[in-house]
Amino acid sequence: MPFHMRFGADDLLRCRFGISPLWETAGAVRTLKETRLQAYHLPWLRQTEAATRELDLTGLWLLMPRRGYTPDFLCPPPDGPLPSFDEELARVRATGPGAARAELARSLADTPGAADSPQGRAMLAHPARAVRELADLYERVWHALVAPYWPRLRAVLEADVAFRARRLADGGLTGLFADLHPSLSWTKGTLTLHRQTEHDRDLAGDGLVLAPSVFVWPDVAAGFDAPWQGTVVYPARGIGGLWQAPRAGSDALVRLLGANRAAILGGLGEPATTTALADRHGLALSSVSSHLSVLRDAGLLTSRRYGHQVLYERTPLGTALAGD
Repeated sequence: MPFHMRFGADDLLRCRFGISPLWETAGAVRTLKETRLQAYHLPWLRQTEAATRELDLTGLWLLMPRRGYTPDFLCPPPDGPLPSFDEELARVRATGPGAARAELARSLADTPGAADSPQGRAMLAHPARAVRELADLYERVWHALVAPYWPRLRAVLEADVAFRARRLADGGLTGLFADLHPSLSWTKGTLTLHRQTEHDRDLAGDGLVLAPSVFVWPDVAAGFDAPWQGTVVYPARGIGGLWQAPRAGSDALVRLLGANRAAILGGLGEPATTTALADRHGLALSSVSSHLSVLRDAGLLTSRRYGHQVLYERTPLGTALAGD
């Protein structure tokens, strides 16, 4: 059964991308719950195993049915290109008890027995306390499981946004939605998500938020009714290499450029920031910045600004030299 998102003229002008650390935190929690989501993340699962054992995630898991509704207030659409985790968590904490109880009840109803469990009953009886406790749990998850890896995750998400922005510029929404996800289709001003409960939403001039995610694969998530802006969360490109060690340059490339510059050039299969490259290669920011300047001056890289970030990517000559 499909979910239709209907665009008007104003909506076509108000599509935007957003990267959400809160969504990735929620996605990490869901990945720990569902083994089918874990294929690309086994190195991360091994590295965080001890930290995960210190967390009691049952409160969040209770609100993440395999098929059904997760409370909107737990994962609001990002309200900018790249809000901080603290900014997004503040929005969760600001949820009123009435709205929270309604969404909690709707979500618990999608898991048999959840509403009658001791934890479910406590959430419904004290929604304000439930919001505080869930937000506190999010914060612990972020610091233990996501923040240490955020530069790497953000690099993949930013590279996806850069790629999709080019698709949008080259082919409009038709080109953008053509390969966003197999279950999405775009026809005559309507974006349809197949395999979801029958639902129609007129975007009513608010447009659509497109949020790449490293943890949502193999699914795509869409929803939100007013007052939330319509949102589609889709798998980011490049997650297959997310946890791989940086590739060393060839011997010839190392002799030509030096080991660090060869590694940086060889690892730039997707656009990345200086911070992401420093984290990936274990180098100081100043060193990476210097190497990037040399590679750019040699015509092997280009740079462009996305929001407050500068993304570097290989030129055709750089790609040929890297051997990809």
